[in-house]
Amino acid sequence: MRYVITGSLGHISKPLVTRLVKAAHDVTVITSSADRVKEIEALGAKAAVGRVEDTGFLTRTFTGVDAVYTMVPPKWDAQNWKEHIHSIGKNYAAAIKAAGVKKVVNLSSIGAHMPEGCGPVSGLYGVEAELNALEGTDVLHLRPAFFYYNLLANIGMIKHMGIIGGNYGENTTMALVHPADIATVAGDALLSLAHTGKSVRYIVSDERTTHDIARVLGTAIGRPGLPWVNFRDEDALNGMIQAGLSQEVAANYTEMGAAMASGKMASDYLANRPAMSPTRLEDFAKEFAAAYNS
Repeated sequence: MRYVITGSLGHISKPLVTRLVKAAHDVTVITSSADRVKEIEALGAKAAVGRVEDTGFLTRTFTGVDAVYTMVPPKWDAQNWKEHIHSIGKNYAAAIKAAGVKKVVNLSSIGAHMPEGCGPVSGLYGVEAELNALEGTDVLHLRPAFFYYNLLANIGMIKHMGIIGGNYGENTTMALVHPADIATVAGDALLSLAHTGKSVRYIVSDERTTHDIARVLGTAIGRPGLPWVNFRDEDALNGMIQAGLSQEVAANYTEMGAAMASGKMASDYLANRPAMSPTRLEDFAKEFAAAYNS
């Protein structure tokens, strides 16, 4: 089989590429950086250097392949983040149609059922809609939960303020996921290509309250009494801006946090719960502690 993997060698794409190559498939990795070419080739894959904003490049790269794994790379300087994300979905759809690709596995997110009100994830709603409009192409949308790795952004707060927190609500139960678990599901889907039509698959490794998260991570780093503090939306916004995020990105993340607090972001997931993936919060806590102590 011939595959194209977007996302360069990120937390999901790299193990995905490694697995497909090990299974003796022809794999091309799209990267925007020529500096990643040697690393990609060392894995046994081919590198296609270009930008996902370039539909012509995407079409050429997608032509003749059996399946494509799509994801929208982050763009921290976007003027309208939701619209940028949606525009990449339009590019993928146009290239998939022009190249005649028949199977797509698309990385989306929990909350992508929300056309508005969920920050960058509402941009992914647009991506899903563009891919769902394709005729003759089977698309599986992977909707993972909140990435464990996002919690690493709290390390500075813990060290300097002695707290961990966000605007996710007071002791909200959060669905969480490890990128390795996402890569496993994506790999299974690409190797089998059994999905037909347009479908959604949620991926979750654990469900824990915010107070549980503080307790488990705090214990792992030697701060067993670490408190979770719920922030007002305004305070969360200002804190992210002070940390260096742009107004646009901070506003989108604040909106997403509010959607988590209200329960709207998880509503479709709760109606369609999958079997849990294996990586529990306690497993990730070891990685968190290593990062905290590095």
